[in-house]
Amino acid sequence: MKKSRIYTGLVALSAAGALVLSGCSANGGDSGGDASAKGGVVSVNSGEPQRPLIPSDTAEVNGGKIIDLVFSGLASYDAEGKTQLEMAESIESDDNKLWTIKIKKDMKFSDGTPVNADSFINAWSFGANKANNHLGSYFFSEIVGFSFTESVEKLEGLKKVDDLTFTVELVEPAADFGTRLGYSAYVPLPEVAYEDIEAFGKLPVGNGPYKLESAINPQSGVKLVPNEEYTGEKKVANAGIDFKFYADTKAAYADLLSGNLDILDAIPSSAFENYESDLGDRAVNQPVAVFQSFLIPSSLEGFSGEEGALRRAAISRAIDRDQITDKIFKGTRSPAKDFTSPVIEGFTADIPGNEVLTFDKDEAKKLWEQANAMNPWPADRELKISYNADGDHQAWVDAVANSIKNNLDIKALGNPVPTFESFREQITNRTIGTAFRTGWQADYPGLFNFLGPIYGTGAGSNDGDYSNPEFDKLIQQGNAAPSAEEANEYYVKAQEILFKDLPAIPLWNSNVTGGYGDKVDNVVFGWNSVPLLNEVTKKG
Repeated sequence: MKKSRIYTGLVALSAAGALVLSGCSANGGDSGGDASAKGGVVSVNSGEPQRPLIPSDTAEVNGGKIIDLVFSGLASYDAEGKTQLEMAESIESDDNKLWTIKIKKDMKFSDGTPVNADSFINAWSFGANKANNHLGSYFFSEIVGFSFTESVEKLEGLKKVDDLTFTVELVEPAADFGTRLGYSAYVPLPEVAYEDIEAFGKLPVGNGPYKLESAINPQSGVKLVPNEEYTGEKKVANAGIDFKFYADTKAAYADLLSGNLDILDAIPSSAFENYESDLGDRAVNQPVAVFQSFLIPSSLEGFSGEEGALRRAAISRAIDRDQITDKIFKGTRSPAKDFTSPVIEGFTADIPGNEVLTFDKDEAKKLWEQANAMNPWPADRELKISYNADGDHQAWVDAVANSIKNNLDIKALGNPVPTFESFREQITNRTIGTAFRTGWQADYPGLFNFLGPIYGTGAGSNDGDYSNPEFDKLIQQGNAAPSAEEANEYYVKAQEILFKDLPAIPLWNSNVTGGYGDKVDNVVFGWNSVPLLNEVTKKG
């Protein structure tokens, strides 16, 4: 069978015409080094993470921003989403089922301890163990020995060959397994993590280009400084990163304009009219791998079984996505055509069933009445859509609710929850009791990442507890396909099931709309909307 391998670095042709790829980095593997020699500290907006900074238990962007700088995985992704080696010397498989991974020499954690095969084997087993209840455990479900129902301390499919080599045996072949290894759930952990994992999550010891200067302050933020032990592939071009926590993006935008914030990764909708003129060539507006939706749990009255499927379809048909993306987002969003993103290879806008995303008031009313014939919807019942008030969501949630209310003649309204942390906790604990906004920023550039982790039975980010055996089977067939192209055919087919069930109601795909101040240079926003902060330079 075809051999899968991830390469990185310099590409050249030999005299014989064969392709030669080196593991060296174009960045020269510059380490964290002396912070005083790297200019200023770069400030960027963020919010308080939902959970402690444990990589396999972090499933939201605020924590993810920090973890991606404090930890490094076997692979990473460049600005365009191409996979390159990071901690790994090589990632190889002859059959896409048994993978051999070799780690580079002399890699260290910020406490000086070595990064070795045990660092990965133990971390992956810890994240996979049901007893630890980590949100990212699903990412290990294809490794031999994983269990959704029993506690397993050591994954049978992980075997140490020597200090810098280990193998990974999968239950079924997965052509894109190597590509997934740039996601933060797969990073290593040092031995100190297991002494007190709760304390570790507050002030983690990582192997990435930065380390925490001190623990997170929930009211203000957290500062990162270069990790002097880091000798990996990511060049550090500044003296550190200051994540400032904001209650809303309007305040962050005001700080950007006044020079009190260097980088903003989310322009508030109230500034869409003016931000490009305000910032000039420092304004950012580019398509990225971000999908927005909202979810109506089947546990809500009226939304289970066939009745629920009809009501979800009616609600989807009642939303005028073109009008909302034009009037509120000023062209910085594009109406969804599927459950993934147009910037991901394999995307198609021609999936049978996706007509349910097209606004049609008459069809919406027809579907709603069909559901009412099964079980009438009480006139005084409200359909609430919850969202975190510290993000810029009120305008679009209100617009979606008004569209549903006006076109279905029911009571629909937005329901603000004060903070992202409390919003996510209610969702995770299944206590939210309403419909709620959902979104997905890709972990790695692949169609599967928008599908399996969100809608697969038992998946860690399956906030609606959706389960459909036919969908699961198609996902498994895609994972076992011998090539990414063949896998994508199954993933597209799986979306036909999603369009029938609508476990989430797709809304639009996002551009990253951001900006930066005049004190920083080399600001590049990546394929997944996150700025490449280690590359940013700052004067002074």
